[in-house]
Amino acid sequence: MPHLHIKEFKEIEFPSVSDGVSFNFIADNANHKEEKLISVTVEDDEFFLLLKEEEGRNLLKVDKLTKPASIYNVHKALLTYAKEAGLEVLSSNVPQNQKNVHLQEVTALKDINYFAHNFPKDKEIRIEVGFGSGRHLLHQAISNPEVLFIGIEIHHPSIEQVLKQIAIKKLDNILLLSYDARLFMELVPSNIVGKIYVHFPVPWDKKPHRRVISTTFIEEARRILKVGGTLELRTDSENYYAYSYETFIAFNRTTLHINKNRDIAVTSKYEDRWRKMEKNIYDLTMINDEESPELELDGDFDLLDVNLSSEEILELHKKVQKFEGGFIHFERTYSLKDGAMVRISMGSFDKPEHLYIVSRGKEASYYPALPLRSKSNLIAHQFLNKVLHG
Repeated sequence: MPHLHIKEFKEIEFPSVSDGVSFNFIADNANHKEEKLISVTVEDDEFFLLLKEEEGRNLLKVDKLTKPASIYNVHKALLTYAKEAGLEVLSSNVPQNQKNVHLQEVTALKDINYFAHNFPKDKEIRIEVGFGSGRHLLHQAISNPEVLFIGIEIHHPSIEQVLKQIAIKKLDNILLLSYDARLFMELVPSNIVGKIYVHFPVPWDKKPHRRVISTTFIEEARRILKVGGTLELRTDSENYYAYSYETFIAFNRTTLHINKNRDIAVTSKYEDRWRKMEKNIYDLTMINDEESPELELDGDFDLLDVNLSSEEILELHKKVQKFEGGFIHFERTYSLKDGAMVRISMGSFDKPEHLYIVSRGKEASYYPALPLRSKSNLIAHQFLNKVLHG
């Protein structure tokens, strides 16, 4: 995680702009005075820098919740703030070099709003969940130039690595997204996807609710797959394979193909290592046999006038609002110069969305973007409006 250890934090004037970085506002944690959030905008990325004051030194880094896919933009924001504020940097892991030449013109990296508002439909779609080094994703894209591949990954160095390869190989049929794949599936139109690859997901043996494969995920996969389309799970974990098989077979009707130690055209470096260790590799492929109805979601994310005072909003700290199928948790509250802010988790219990609500006077807005348009998020939004409207 890129960070700066600084001797003393100094606050600049807000709002201000320096070297292409906009510093929008600063928020003080209402219950932990050692924490501050700094809103920044770099190119099309809007996110928070996080200040954590520690005894003897202070840490300035990116806020995990709002971290953009572009590590370069994080680096630029950190270095620009340090320069603008005249901070004394004690140590740093932020490189001073310029953006990699191969990333200058890359347009493959998209945010969730791109897909929410203009999902591509002019080609067959294939989705890879957790592409890692990108070896399989790149091989498939090169071998199938007529297909549009959407690669989903939350490990930012992997995203940067694949973006470089896309530029070097001049590929125009890959789009990348840094987002929770389980949430992403909820906005994909029905019956348009040819294949879904889930290769070597984290087993999460101690936290099974975090697994990619679940009843809900399979339901969404069946909805978005074409008739004859496939969901392909590949894993080295016998526990994950057994769990997934039981989850698939619980459906009233399902078609499964099972293979053990099957050879495929391209393997990851981890799979190569496991094969040398004579570790078993399991393939479980579900074939979709039915056409699904079109996706329909009613409602919007407009926020009503806020009738709570800033002090009342700060008192929401740690409160939870539950409803059938989901919840809202007011995790942390922050003071602004002209209002208040709340960090919330909302939506379904197994895959909640995390974001902020900024309130100034009667007006409130989501930060840094609207929630994903899903059934559980739309219901959670209605409850949020009731809380803020009073």
